Amino acid sequence: MFKRILSSALIAKLKEETLFKKCLLPDIKNGDIFPAIRNKYIDFYYKGGCLFRYDGEFRTHIKYASVLDHLKDYISQNELSKAHHTSNFIEAYSRIKENCSLYSGIERSSLWYIHKKYSYINNPNIMVLDIEVSFAKETKNEDESKIGRDQIDLLIFNKKEKTLRFYEAKHFSNSEIWTKEGNEPKVQKQIDRYNSQIKNNETEIIEEYSKYIDALNSLFELYLDKPDKVDKNAVLLIFGFDKDQLQGRLKNLIIDSLSFKTIKHYSIGNLKGLDIKNMWK
Repeated sequence: MFKRILSSALIAKLKEETLFKKCLLPDIKNGDIFPAIRNKYIDFYYKGGCLFRYDGEFRTHIKYASVLDHLKDYISQNELSKAHHTSNFIEAYSRIKENCSLYSGIERSSLWYIHKKYSYINNPNIMVLDIEVSFAKETKNEDESKIGRDQIDLLIFNKKEKTLRFYEAKHFSNSEIWTKEGNEPKVQKQIDRYNSQIKNNETEIIEEYSKYIDALNSLFELYLDKPDKVDKNAVLLIFGFDKDQLQGRLKNLIIDSLSFKTIKHYSIGNLKGLDIKNMWK
């Protein structure tokens, strides 16, 4: 089942955590950290990576937490023998963030610019409500295993229209968006799966994101309205190209291509300059 819930008891406990109050909350308010509610826990994302998870206790990946209590940029062999790994998330917070940012691929790390600018925390008219939305796979065929998850990159909420819409992001270099004219691109099957997930989970999606918004309003003292509907078609977001690539390969093989006639898509070269109103349209 698709769930998005955070108990009032867990919210109250999180609000009292020093790591949350001293480190995470200021970064959430300035857009650096994006909190995403799951089923009875909350993930805190930074530049494409899950910096911390909270389920009553803070956790982070060991590769992020491998921080020495050494203040200088360089360390000698003698100093290394005397150094110790930090035992405090608060003191090591900046270094853990730095480590987290090193492990994200170009697609996830680039999307951080959208999370930062249009996070729900700032209550824009069109906002990023959730990221890395995961569903259990529904079907399998010769090319795909049912084992695993379907994970959609972005969930956008339009307050005026009270509508949710999912977006899957692909960098221009991603081979899944390219094919010869007349052939079906690999991303087509991915978008078809996502559209099926949305259709089959439509009621749950609306209900669970109403609970999600209730939790956000309680945790961050917001006044977000709840969604009434969800767009049944996921949108493909393509980014990371220059002007020549736009007028050449992108225009010929995607924008003007019959292969993409059944895929709703939006293209922008640099995500730093993205206007979410144009992406929604």
